Amino acid sequence: MSLSTAITIAQSAFNTTAAQTAVVSKNIANAGNADYSRRMALLGSTPNGAQVVSIYRAQNEALLKQSIASIGQSSGQSRLLSGLELLKSSLGGNDYETSPATFLAAFRDSLQTFASTPGNPAMAASAVSDAGDLANAISTTANAVQSLRADADKEIAIEVEKLNSLLADFENANNAVKSATAQGQDPSEALDQRDKILKQVSEIIGISTVTRANNDTVIYTADGTVLFETMPRTVTFAPKAAYDATITGNKIYVDGVPVAAGAGANTTAEGKLASLLQLRDDVAPKFQSQLDEIARGLVTLFQEGNPSGVPPIPYAPGLFTWSGGTVPPAGTVVPGLAATLAVNPLAKANPMLLRDGGFNGVVSNPGGAATPDAGYTALLEGFIAAMGEGMAFDPATGLDGSSSILDFATSSIGWLEQLRSTASTASDNKSALLARTQEALSKETGVSIDEELSLLLDLEQSYKASAKLVSTVDAMMAALLEAVR
Repeated sequence: MSLSTAITIAQSAFNTTAAQTAVVSKNIANAGNADYSRRMALLGSTPNGAQVVSIYRAQNEALLKQSIASIGQSSGQSRLLSGLELLKSSLGGNDYETSPATFLAAFRDSLQTFASTPGNPAMAASAVSDAGDLANAISTTANAVQSLRADADKEIAIEVEKLNSLLADFENANNAVKSATAQGQDPSEALDQRDKILKQVSEIIGISTVTRANNDTVIYTADGTVLFETMPRTVTFAPKAAYDATITGNKIYVDGVPVAAGAGANTTAEGKLASLLQLRDDVAPKFQSQLDEIARGLVTLFQEGNPSGVPPIPYAPGLFTWSGGTVPPAGTVVPGLAATLAVNPLAKANPMLLRDGGFNGVVSNPGGAATPDAGYTALLEGFIAAMGEGMAFDPATGLDGSSSILDFATSSIGWLEQLRSTASTASDNKSALLARTQEALSKETGVSIDEELSLLLDLEQSYKASAKLVSTVDAMMAALLEAVR
């Protein structure tokens, strides 16, 4: 081997070691970056020794797709659970101490206490006060439900805007990948960016991907609608200014195709949008309908005759009234009734009307309005008995269509807690699946500091060997020059 050849080989070794060291250094610098895929310098043999012929980016398409799917499922389940937790907190938290069922039981107890001492004005005032607390709890909860729907609607608008922005970014990253691939350049940086955007998109809406020739990627929604192909598809949504029980929210459209809402406590939703639709259009409205039926039941149970002079005597609201001012038809939800439920102002002015009747001119007390019987309890006992007797409820509420109002109110809380509990378990399971999937993907594509440092030590030895070769050639050159002299 000539001295010039030895120098060339040493120079090639230095260049190769420098390139490998740069790759290792970049890996170490990105060890904590979950969106970075490990790089490896691939060597090839040449007349001048080994050289870096390409930079390989670690990847596993199957695990990446599974990770993207798991992100969507976990994100959707988590958002549903957070909405259910908000509903629970509006009812007092773990014990549901401010729920309509709690106040309904307290009101029934007050009626029983009043019935035991019907001549006591303080007991009458206490019963009316508890009735007011009950009505307020129902109307406050109804307002909280509509606030949840309004907040979900606003969040949908924010997420749709974010989704459109991400799709525009994805177009740039995808074009960069295609361009680098077509020109035979390293597309690793653009691929990292593209995969990062895919993960962010999957948090918002469930997606699947197909990679075509030239590394071009097409994105589909979970139900098969094209979300991106060469260019982003338009995602549109028109938010509502306000919400009440009579308002239906607008749909989200992907290129004119509506996005489906999630279903069930272990939700089918993938991504936040489907869960937000489920909360806004399914969970909250159903709970609202249960509140409306409890309110309708109270108005019905405490109704009172309203003499018109023409039989049969019509009935009108008594102790409990609402904005409609009528006794609603049996077994049918009246949307929004709960939000306006209130105690009749006449009861606050004269609590004894609860014992005697007379809200609408029909006095039940045999002594009449002028000289009422202080021991009269028939009306109170009738109310107490009616609260425990079966009545018709709308089956659209998802609860028993025939039960007492006390059981119906309790079942409503049970329905919500069952939904929340199942959603919580499902959220834990999906989060665990996501963690395992990401761990498996990280093992395949992530950076191991130990491995990189070990490789760095090997490169150090390679550098030392090359330096030794240069030192030897230098000594030989010096000896040759000395011999010539």
